[in-house]
Amino acid sequence: MILSPGATIGILGGGQLGRMLALAAARLGLQCHVYSPPDADSCAFQVVQASTRAAYEDRTALAAFAASVDAVTYEFENVPADTAAFLAERRPVLPQPSVLAKTQDRLVEKKFVAGLKIATAPFAPVGSAAELTAAVGMIGKPSVLKTRRLGYDGKGQKIVGPADDPVAAWAALRHAPCILEGFVPFAREISVVAARSQDGQVECFELAENEHRDHILKVSRVPAEVSDEVAARARQIAETIAHAFDYVGVLAVEMFVVREADRDAVLVNEIAPRVHNSGHWTLDACSVSQFEQHMRAVAGWPLVKPIRHGRAEMINLIGTEVDDYAKWLKVPGTAIHLYGKREARPGRKMGHVTRVLA
Repeated sequence: MILSPGATIGILGGGQLGRMLALAAARLGLQCHVYSPPDADSCAFQVVQASTRAAYEDRTALAAFAASVDAVTYEFENVPADTAAFLAERRPVLPQPSVLAKTQDRLVEKKFVAGLKIATAPFAPVGSAAELTAAVGMIGKPSVLKTRRLGYDGKGQKIVGPADDPVAAWAALRHAPCILEGFVPFAREISVVAARSQDGQVECFELAENEHRDHILKVSRVPAEVSDEVAARARQIAETIAHAFDYVGVLAVEMFVVREADRDAVLVNEIAPRVHNSGHWTLDACSVSQFEQHMRAVAGWPLVKPIRHGRAEMINLIGTEVDDYAKWLKVPGTAIHLYGKREARPGRKMGHVTRVLA
């Protein structure tokens, strides 16, 4: 499938990622139609001519949406897999709904990665009191208890410290199906944002080194301060995962760098089957952004090799930090992106700034 300029790409999800995808599409002469639930603060609606506000389970609205577009993509991985499958019967959905099915469940995702002979933290399923006891016996403490579904930015997670009660931690997560992961004493958190085209071409952006605060990404710095060996291994992991999925579009692989014996090793933490916060620096510090690469892939167009313009630092504006946006307006080498969200809540990403540091 190759789309022509003027074609319409449907985007499931109307947040900031959908907004930036639509803006990238506009540069390429592509139209976008955004579909988002009624209760969402859909800032992407502000930059597109066509939008639908309806539930993801509304088959009538979904069918009309499909009829209005030439292909469909999504801005986040918690779009219901059934929604993607329903649309895929009518229009190409990229990345494929099968990818959603794997990445929406942390246990399935971990097993998928482990099946590729790629290292992760040790993990075990927790679906009953007996499994919780067995998991703690195998993984030990400290460890991290995570819900298998619907977790992001630290939501749905509880650290189980040496003195903590795992039963209480699971109760705090409402006894949802979980996965217990070994606590990783990492030296650095890094990510690789990679794009794969419909014909299997893969292009990776340079590694980002990420700093989280309160489980939310605060700063990404590029290039990451890692060895050439670590960088090559991280890119190889991202490419392996993309090929194994037969993936089309942009994905991000979050990883830990850990010290083992006398060398650094890389462990996969999570996969995000979409454009990613740690790739926002590409909008201002790279010859092509992650958003344009994604739209190129969905449209069936060739990818281009990214060229970084300089050292870059991306800083998220979280909650009321956005109120101080004006202080960035006169800082040389800085670009500011405000998402147009109505309400600044604690922990909510309201915008970001990118500094190109030469």
